[in-house]
Amino acid sequence: MTLEDFTEFADEDDEAASSGRDDDPSTAVGDADADADAAPDRSADEPDSDADSGSFAAYDVEPAGDDRGLGVVSVSQGLRVAEEDDETTLKAFVTTGNREAVRLGTYLLVPYPDGERLFCRITGLEYAQEFQSDDATEIHARRQMRRDDFTERDYKFMAELEPMSVIYGDGDDMKRRMTDRVPKPGAIVEEAADDAEIKTGLKIPDEGVFLGHLSVGGEKVRTAAEPPTVDYRVKDDYADGDPLVFRHTLVAGGTGSGKTHASKNVLRQYLDSDRTYPTGDGRESQMAVVQFDPQDEYSQMHDDNPAIDADTARRLEREGIAHGGHDDTVALVPRVANATYPGEGHRAERVEFTIPFSLARDMPWLVAGSGLNENQYPALLTLLKRFFRDYGDSGTYSQFLSYLDDPALKEELDESGRVHEATFDAVKRRVRGIPGGVFDQDAKPITELDHTLVRPGGLSVIPTYHLPTSRQKEIVVLAVAGLLVDDKLSNDPKSARIEETPLLIGMDEAHNFLSDADNVQARKVVQTFTEAAKQGRKERLGLFLITQDPQDIAESVFKQVNTKIVLNLGDEDAIQSVNIPSNLAGKVPYMEKGQMVVYSPDNSEPVELIGLSTCVTRHGR
Repeated sequence: MTLEDFTEFADEDDEAASSGRDDDPSTAVGDADADADAAPDRSADEPDSDADSGSFAAYDVEPAGDDRGLGVVSVSQGLRVAEEDDETTLKAFVTTGNREAVRLGTYLLVPYPDGERLFCRITGLEYAQEFQSDDATEIHARRQMRRDDFTERDYKFMAELEPMSVIYGDGDDMKRRMTDRVPKPGAIVEEAADDAEIKTGLKIPDEGVFLGHLSVGGEKVRTAAEPPTVDYRVKDDYADGDPLVFRHTLVAGGTGSGKTHASKNVLRQYLDSDRTYPTGDGRESQMAVVQFDPQDEYSQMHDDNPAIDADTARRLEREGIAHGGHDDTVALVPRVANATYPGEGHRAERVEFTIPFSLARDMPWLVAGSGLNENQYPALLTLLKRFFRDYGDSGTYSQFLSYLDDPALKEELDESGRVHEATFDAVKRRVRGIPGGVFDQDAKPITELDHTLVRPGGLSVIPTYHLPTSRQKEIVVLAVAGLLVDDKLSNDPKSARIEETPLLIGMDEAHNFLSDADNVQARKVVQTFTEAAKQGRKERLGLFLITQDPQDIAESVFKQVNTKIVLNLGDEDAIQSVNIPSNLAGKVPYMEKGQMVVYSPDNSEPVELIGLSTCVTRHGR
């Protein structure tokens, strides 16, 4: 019970006692009139006597100074900074007028006497007991049920703080270090409102590839700078190590979360004409991007977005965000029998290609079908090796099927003990199970289009939406991606263009191609891309994986990914698989379209962002 409880109910008791002495309301009125008549006359200028009125005199005064900040550091519940997070106790008392403004995740600054600042964030909020008797009483409950307001002064409002870093220095010399000091009791706690202090506190680079604007609880962080938002960028130069693009990126989000929108915005930044990377021979070259597109959406990046007006364009330019359609965009369309590519949603150039069967010489898993075991896969390698020895690189898939129909070949391999006849028949069935019409169609082989496929500053989109079966899509994607990876990793590459050009491979629905599986060909695919991920920084090769099922991507590939961009995900297994801090993982199922969590340990602290609401290129039908 508080003093206010006692006072309020005492007043109610006095009123009840007064009415009990005289139930006749006319008597009460008469008594009042009599009291009024008996009162002595006073001049309007004559002050009331405190003794006569029974009250204190009122004086018109103002408090000295102005309140600053949200509150002060409190020692009432302990004040401790330790190496172990669970041993740290740091709380602030929030004053009444500021309580509605604070939110979980809000970034704060606490000054030290020598000018250094503790950068921290709110991790807990609570109303703490103010008086010895709390509000769990019948009197308090009934009083509150009759009121419409809430008496803030009856409680202490405490914010639990997580120290993130100590900031010191000013301007361009501002730096951060690990938390190694405890703030003073009563130190003023202020919301971080300086762009440079926030970026320093969170280790966000000033330069790099733009991803979005810093936010807390779905609201953009505002500062006193112009523009007032805090831009989040990923390191993209060699000053502090390798550019993070070559240490790979994952974009994870459910249907309708905005992952394609966000991916287009990021890819457009990598295609900016001002963004270059050193090559092996000392030159500077723009990035080439090859994007596999299962929904026929990325070729739209060739076109401007009509929703970007002059004001929006100027705002993007002020923040250094590349925008507008990318002219050097080519749709490289796989030609497959009985499939027509409509390509109605963009104006990009189209070039048809086919997958030559000769790629199976170095990528036998393209024709392995499914279910080959450890004994059958070596048999397939033997058959392919003999076939290409006899037919050369001009050998076709159709010729290979006829080659397997030769009973003399089967007998020879069986008698020599190299391939058992039952194993030969099993391999033959698997190879014939490959969908027809994928290899050797009437178009230029992709192996002869390396200068079209990989262009410095160019975007090559491989649409697969028009292909009839998932197996056909898989063959096309893995054949082209495998071609790129092999030339990047090979000591004797077939294409100098692919080997020399900084390259980003974007793969939408990546879980369909890079998942763990129990058959030998799937393991070979994962092994190839795991090696590509490991060697990426040295070979200037980056993977940009987009998926709604991150839990299905092979762990050996996944653990090589440094930057994770997580949009709304509703599946608990998917959220757990991306391995982001628990305080941010809890927000993921509730994020609106365009909201994201970015976890990039070599770039910054894990943060919450809001992406651009307008796509920088054309997006949607």
